[in-house]
Amino acid sequence: MHGPASSGWLLVALCAAAGAYCLLRMRSGAEEQRSAAGGEALMGFGMAAMAVPAAVFTPPSWAWPLYAAVFGAAAVRALWAARAGAHHLHHLVGAAAMVYMSVVMAGSPAHLHGQGGSGIPLLTGALLLYFAGYVLLTGVRLVPVAAVAGSGARSGSDGWGDRPELALACRLSMGIAMVAMLLTL
Repeated sequence: MHGPASSGWLLVALCAAAGAYCLLRMRSGAEEQRSAAGGEALMGFGMAAMAVPAAVFTPPSWAWPLYAAVFGAAAVRALWAARAGAHHLHHLVGAAAMVYMSVVMAGSPAHLHGQGGSGIPLLTGALLLYFAGYVLLTGVRLVPVAAVAGSGARSGSDGWGDRPELALACRLSMGIAMVAMLLTL
């Protein structure tokens, strides 16, 4: 995940902002917002930590297995939640991708991070296709929501945490960041 410093810092900022907004969504009055926001906040902050440029901070060797364990637990939670609705399957794929990237980073020498070719090409390619498709579909879904929200048609919203267009934009941002991280794996 450690490519050029400028793109690394942009990923850190994007993912940390998405994670912070997801924490804000956890205060939402809508149960569906709260239920997904915790996992998405974990994903955002985890991605931000993984994207810190290696020139600034190289995580100790024990950090990658710790990331894998944390996101493995998140994957199990998402699998459990998927019983209630298929929309949790995306969280499962995201958490599994984070486990995969953590395992790859744990097994590759520090000087190879960000140079590509460290992962299993078929699995990396499948994850890239999934997240690229997710980004495209989410972007298409965001256009009508933004147009309706921009026209002042939004009603019944109590605060920033209840704005569906912002939640969708947050998910889109994290999807884009996932594509960038997989490309530099």
